[in-house]
Amino acid sequence: MAHAIRIHRTGGPEVLSYEEVPVGAPGPGQVKLRQTAIGLNFVDTYFRSGLYPAAEGLPMILGNEAAGVIDEVGEGVSDFKSGDRVAYGFSTGAYATERVMATASLVKLPESISDETAAAMMLKGLTASYLLRQTFPVRSGQTVLVHAAAGGVGLILTQWAAHIGATVIGTAGSPEKAELARANGAHHTILYNDEDFVAKVREITKGELCEVVYDGIGQATYPGSLDCLKPRGMFVSFGNASGPITNFNLLALSQKGSLYATRPTLATHVSTPGKLAATAGPLFDAVLSGMVKIPVNQTYPLSEAAQAHRDLEGRRTTGSTVLIP
Repeated sequence: MAHAIRIHRTGGPEVLSYEEVPVGAPGPGQVKLRQTAIGLNFVDTYFRSGLYPAAEGLPMILGNEAAGVIDEVGEGVSDFKSGDRVAYGFSTGAYATERVMATASLVKLPESISDETAAAMMLKGLTASYLLRQTFPVRSGQTVLVHAAAGGVGLILTQWAAHIGATVIGTAGSPEKAELARANGAHHTILYNDEDFVAKVREITKGELCEVVYDGIGQATYPGSLDCLKPRGMFVSFGNASGPITNFNLLALSQKGSLYATRPTLATHVSTPGKLAATAGPLFDAVLSGMVKIPVNQTYPLSEAAQAHRDLEGRRTTGSTVLIP
């Protein structure tokens, strides 16, 4: 038997239950994984609250990313073996000490990337990878607005875009978070609780505005994000930390300068082993080169996942948070 965090109903952090769960043997194309570090992500709260419905129904084990060691391989598995260190970034059921899963979702870890770093970087890092390299390929000389620049995805986006040579403007909720964003490459920061971020972007760019806005906040930053874009700029909405955008006005895209808008998801970009490799490869290269550093600023025992959720939703965390089985 393993231990896992399961929900039997949706709701607040109090619905998270730490309990024993059975773990079977791996079937064809599968491995049994002993997990060593598990990533905490805002999307986990969406499934817990019911904002995102669980495809497999309830009860469900939360979580999408983790790192660990393969203990057993199933029939037909040739690309992985027992003892391999692996990680994954988009496979529901991560909040567990052990699990069985398909190898198609796994990547082997380079020796110099620790388990905690891997658990903290996979979902957020893969997200940053496709956003920066596939959704809107950022180039040197461009101006980028990153909302929640001190968050898990935000810190990776900020470092990576700055290294490419873009000018990075980051929004943050407190002076401490703004300082963290600047320490990770943001050239300018805006305190969105105290300042009009649209007016500040206009001031910082001298009216030139941005080629792209990466927005994981949602309702609270819409439609302001559109007003930060140059004509034909791109609004990339990839999260709902403040709640989903429910009043999107398609006509506003033409009125505000023939803008583009997209709502991508990681699942599309890692849906096959080839796509996963194409997204993970640049991420590993960025981390191994030192271009991107993955700050694990909080750790909690897996059994205390409820408190981790409270702190995440209460904006009391920065960078990445890892649950330790």
